[in-house]
Amino acid sequence: MSINEKVIAIIAEQAVLEPSDVAMDSTLESLGIDSLGLVESIFAIEEEFDITIPFNANEPTDSDFDISSVAAILAGIEKLVSEKA
Repeated sequence: MSINEKVIAIIAEQAVLEPSDVAMDSTLESLGIDSLGLVESIFAIEEEFDITIPFNANEPTDSDFDISSVAAILAGIEKLVSEKA
């Protein structure tokens, strides 16, 4: 599975959806993921790729990590994974 497929699978699991239901322009809110689901998604992604996402759950809008859409999340994860490699 590619990075995108793994991340979409994690997001879909949190949203209780099929991966095919997760569009690139979807927001986490539109997928039904609340703040707890967001934190659980972040932890699952960090664990899956052995990375640290610069995200502050207490101040999500002040974080250096863009969570505005699935595409933005994927771009951020790909960047972190490539920087680690």
